[in-house]
Amino acid sequence: MLKFISKYADKINGIDIYPIISLIIFVVFFTAMLVYVKKMKKSSIDEMKNLPLD
Repeated sequence: MLKFISKYADKINGIDIYPIISLIIFVVFFTAMLVYVKKMKKSSIDEMKNLPLD
């Protein structure tokens, strides 16, 4: 199956940019979520932690 896909993917011009773009999007999203969680207040974290039990 991979040979079938790679045979046609080699013929597309500029296809090598898509893995780079997806990696950049993933890293930016992960970093933004990490910064968001680090900056959250302790009280809001405790409130979210207790939501399933309430």
